[in-house]
Amino acid sequence: MIFRDPSDYVQGVLKQDRRILSKTITLIESSLPSHQKLARIIIDHLLPYTGKGVRLGITGVPGVGKSCFIENFGMGLVEKDHRLAVLAVDPSSQRSGGSIMADKTRMEMLSADDRAFIRPSPSGGTLGGVARKTRETMLLCEAAGFDVIIIETVGVGQSETTVASMVDFFLVLLLAGAGDQIQGIKKGVLEIADALAINKADGDNIERAEKAKKEYESAISLLTPSTPTWTSPVLTCSALEKTGIDEIWNTVLEHNKKLSTTGELKEKRKKQTIDWMWSMVEEGLKDRFYKNAEVTKKLTKTIEDVEQGRETPTVAALNLLHLLDN
Repeated sequence: MIFRDPSDYVQGVLKQDRRILSKTITLIESSLPSHQKLARIIIDHLLPYTGKGVRLGITGVPGVGKSCFIENFGMGLVEKDHRLAVLAVDPSSQRSGGSIMADKTRMEMLSADDRAFIRPSPSGGTLGGVARKTRETMLLCEAAGFDVIIIETVGVGQSETTVASMVDFFLVLLLAGAGDQIQGIKKGVLEIADALAINKADGDNIERAEKAKKEYESAISLLTPSTPTWTSPVLTCSALEKTGIDEIWNTVLEHNKKLSTTGELKEKRKKQTIDWMWSMVEEGLKDRFYKNAEVTKKLTKTIEDVEQGRETPTVAALNLLHLLDN
């Protein structure tokens, strides 16, 4: 059931009604124009109640143990009286468009805790596998009183860069003993990471984890820090044995304190809101392009002409774009 009055959603979110929060997130994820119009009004009303949470992005290659890490990391946070929201962005099913990783079944303890809120969200095929409305969902959770927001990426493609552009702290989980560590991770990910954590540093793997730590520390020392205030540390942990977890949270808090003191965190969030605006502009332009009647009429013929070599891609693109002027 969709409420017609936006105040029903606004008041429900502010009262920390989990059912209404879920309904509101579903509304902003909807592609229906009427739902989108209502969602914009709701977000505008809730904006003054946002911005107080710690925004944390977590990524890592499949098999690194992200779900186990987030569950134990999250349980540690709620036991410290934090209210935690986990926005786990799933690769979308090609047939249904829905989430295929079933986040709540991967985090059984956390999903059963009233102090935590887990929201699986299909990526919808957007760039980098990041859900189109993740930013708005994050704001809704802050307005609902969640003071720590974790955004988990699928760990593939360009999702890391996209998530890093909307969080305060970006954590990259790594594995030791999985081949050439330095070659196994893109330089770009090292550059945007606020900390690296080598997971599964337990049992026979401890020695390999320490070796990998030194290798990554050497690699990071060659990079220019994104801020003079912070040098990204390399940590080790074991989500399974729950060791090193508190150190990672303390690192997040230290980063937050340093950047807040210098004003860098405030400036970072300002830049992120501008980036958000431009991403919405680009999305809107793309949407208008494909919904344009003249484009729809001529697109199939234009694609065929390019495929058959009758028209160059450059000329075809310009001709299609000119149709928007009509």
